[in-house]
Amino acid sequence: MKVLVIGSGGREHAIVTSVAKSKRVDKIYAAPGNAGIAELAECVDIGVMEFDKLVAFAKEKSVDLTIVAPDDPLVAGAVDAFEAAGLRAFGPRANAAIIEGSKAFSKELMKKYDIPTAAYETFDDADKAIAYLETAKFPIVLKADGLALGKGVLICKDLEEAKAGVKEIMLDKHFGDAGNKMVIEEFMTGREVSVLAFSDGTTIKPMTSAQDHKRAGDGDTGLNTGGMGTFSPSPFYTDEIAAFCQKEVYDKAINAMKAEGRPFVGVLFTGLMITEEGTKVLEFNARFGDPEAQVVLPRMKNDIIDVMEACIDGKLADIDLQFEDNAAVCVVLASDGYPVKYDKGFEITGLETFKEHEGYYCFHAGTKLSDGKVLTNGGRVLGVTAKGEDLKTARANAYKATEWVSFDNKYMRHDIGRAIDEA
Repeated sequence: MKVLVIGSGGREHAIVTSVAKSKRVDKIYAAPGNAGIAELAECVDIGVMEFDKLVAFAKEKSVDLTIVAPDDPLVAGAVDAFEAAGLRAFGPRANAAIIEGSKAFSKELMKKYDIPTAAYETFDDADKAIAYLETAKFPIVLKADGLALGKGVLICKDLEEAKAGVKEIMLDKHFGDAGNKMVIEEFMTGREVSVLAFSDGTTIKPMTSAQDHKRAGDGDTGLNTGGMGTFSPSPFYTDEIAAFCQKEVYDKAINAMKAEGRPFVGVLFTGLMITEEGTKVLEFNARFGDPEAQVVLPRMKNDIIDVMEACIDGKLADIDLQFEDNAAVCVVLASDGYPVKYDKGFEITGLETFKEHEGYYCFHAGTKLSDGKVLTNGGRVLGVTAKGEDLKTARANAYKATEWVSFDNKYMRHDIGRAIDEA
């Protein structure tokens, strides 16, 4: 069969890598793809939001399945566009992707259906938000309502910081229209865990757990990024917590969306906080996490096409979802200065070394091909992933593999997975 993967980052490279392992697939296209994806798929120069062109291409090439990976096209209705043209697409429709597209919708859904989450209030008026903050307990969390590339969240330690945050989100529109509305949320402390789950709208089956590192600098310092590294599984996500989340979070969320007339078909990403008062939901996303996909998918035993088609056909209950009994760690190699200002266009060397080592992956996030050379083309450049029999071994392998790759302004965190030592 022929498969089209929409997107151009490390998540998409991980998806394409899994699709390429399927015995059912003989041709992969990627739109627009990147230099790493180009080794496995035919990349086509169509943007992720160019729905008419994407649909026309899928029809022209007789594509059997399209996988919509990024949040923007999902929220804007890419899957709806493919389905309207009679084509099969994996991912939630726009009316279900709103669970990520609007923080306010997501929080109100959790409140209505008794899904454990932090206390919150929603505002569309900056003055009212500030008046509320003047009576609030600190630290506190401010969230832009809409999509903000994973960066529209501010943790404020006092009123002065919170007022500046309201200005940044709602008045200065630092995150664009995502800041037209804002959620102010209680600050929770505990262990953060990410769980991706396949859903067919009725049945939901979680994948193995992971933990992301959002801050740019070692010791969780610096600005929030799209993710500087991740590890899987989380040693803090116990069988007991998993059973609680299945019943009180995942099943409730899927049933809630169905009850609202918004059946969720695709991958539901749940950000969890394991607190002293119990496990609570930080956020829901409507797609594979990035870089979580880079540690979860390499450990999946199933044929990804079988699972995705079961979701589309409402037959996920028939799938026995299985993962390897090992661990994986991903260290992101970024451009120095990310996420603010950085140079790109530097040649990357050493990539061929990964082909010589089983259990090692180099997922391209921000790269491009130019005259036969692979160049840096973004803030997050590569996701270096390695497997191991346990988390400490996987981490050592991943950091060893980061030394195989060179480019001029290479930057990374040196403490990805430090929580492993506290487990």
